Amino acid sequence: MTASTDTAAGGPQPAERASPVNDDMGRLSLRCSDRPGLVAAVSAFLAEAGANIVSLDQHSTQPTGGTFMQRTVFHLPGLSGARDALERDFVARIATRFHMDFSLTEASTPKRVAIMVSKDDRCLLDLLWRNRRGELDMSVVAVISNHPDLADRASLFGVPFVHVPEEIRADAERRQLDVLTGNVDLIVLARYMQILTPHFLAAVGCPLINIHHSFLPSFTGAAPYRRASERGVKLVGATAHYVTEDLDAGPIIEQDVVRVNHRHGVEDLIRLGADVERAVLSRAVLWHCEDRVIRDGNHTVVF
Repeated sequence: MTASTDTAAGGPQPAERASPVNDDMGRLSLRCSDRPGLVAAVSAFLAEAGANIVSLDQHSTQPTGGTFMQRTVFHLPGLSGARDALERDFVARIATRFHMDFSLTEASTPKRVAIMVSKDDRCLLDLLWRNRRGELDMSVVAVISNHPDLADRASLFGVPFVHVPEEIRADAERRQLDVLTGNVDLIVLARYMQILTPHFLAAVGCPLINIHHSFLPSFTGAAPYRRASERGVKLVGATAHYVTEDLDAGPIIEQDVVRVNHRHGVEDLIRLGADVERAVLSRAVLWHCEDRVIRDGNHTVVF
């Protein structure tokens, strides 16, 4: 493999809509140590299974001895009924041989998503609205909050709202896990202003995406816009990243910025930053739900 052979030049491609057209569309994402013959082996496996490759994106971190990552979209008639057998066969013939981490998903099956939020509705409403319009391919199973304030917002979109007060942290965490564990594929922290414990992160059993109102790692923690204004920044931005035990230090999925100048006060920075936050988070959620993001240590590759 060459060091980079991305076919999606210029960034991730347009969204893949779940529709009758792609009921038989599958996505195969994988990561392993790089070596010659990986693309050929995967392509041959899919061809022998009767699949037609629609798109294939790949990246190697080094010309030799690096990590190889690939995302393949394919069409296979009757995929829904054949997926389990296809996955078992892939493990036996390819994944075990090349020591691959992989996921095999159906494009027509949306990710089950829970949104955790506190009092700020800016990102919550944006996600729910985009999903209703068909811009995000996900099924929102619950909105969980440590405050009751946004129950009416969730009800507008027909999404169950779960209020879990934080007075006793252990009890709150247990209630959250009762709702989430085994029931969701992704948790989105849409301005959820609580730090999740290592126990929660280990027990919940799915990835979490957070939106940070700063262009990390410039202003981590609380009140970044105030500190950015005091510093006289010329850019404000937002960062969407996977959640790890290290605060605001997980693998970055997406970032964006907007230019500012000396005329912008703190309130201006908050307003401009909010627009960036919404856009960055929605893109990160979309890319995750379309299996475009592959984690490699504390980095990501987004196809």
